Amino acid sequence: MNNKDNRDDLFADAMSNLMSENLGMSIDLLNKIIDENPDDRLALLARGSVYLKRGKAGSSISDFSQVIELDANDSKAHHLRGLAREMAGDSDEALKDFNRAIEINPDYGAAYYSRATLFARMGQEDSAAEDMQMIAHLTNHNIEHYANENNVWRSRHLQMEHLMGSDMAR
Repeated sequence: MNNKDNRDDLFADAMSNLMSENLGMSIDLLNKIIDENPDDRLALLARGSVYLKRGKAGSSISDFSQVIELDANDSKAHHLRGLAREMAGDSDEALKDFNRAIEINPDYGAAYYSRATLFARMGQEDSAAEDMQMIAHLTNHNIEHYANENNVWRSRHLQMEHLMGSDMAR
C-alpha cells in the first residue's frame, strides 16, 4: 500500500469516526495525516471542523487559518473560521470571515446564513433580512437548476429507451 492509499484510508476512517461521534479518534487519525503532510488542506479543514464540533474554538481557528495560509481563496475555510471566531466571541472577525467567504463564492448559501445569524445577534436586522433574502434566492435558483438538470437527464434517458426499443424491434 502506498502513502496515498494509506492517507485515503486514514481519512475515510477519520470521517467515519466523525459521523459516529467518536471525535477523539477522528482527531487522532487526522493528526496522523497532518504529521505526515502538514500542508494537507483537507485534513486540516476536517480536523478544524472536529475541533469546532468539540467546542475548541482556538484549535479550530488555528487549523482554518493554516488552510487559509495555504489557499487564501478557500471560501469554506473562511466560513468555518468565522464560525469558530463567533464561538470564541469575536463577532467582528467572524463577520470579516463570512464576508470574505461570500466574496470568494457569492453562491455560498451557508456563509450567508451564518452572516445573517450573526447580524441578527448584533441587532442589525436589516442586514440579516437581506442575507435571508439572498438565501431564499439561492435556494430557488438551486431548486430550478436541479429540476432543469433532472428534466434534461430524463429526456435523454427516454430518448435512449426509445432508441434501444427501436433497435430491439429490428
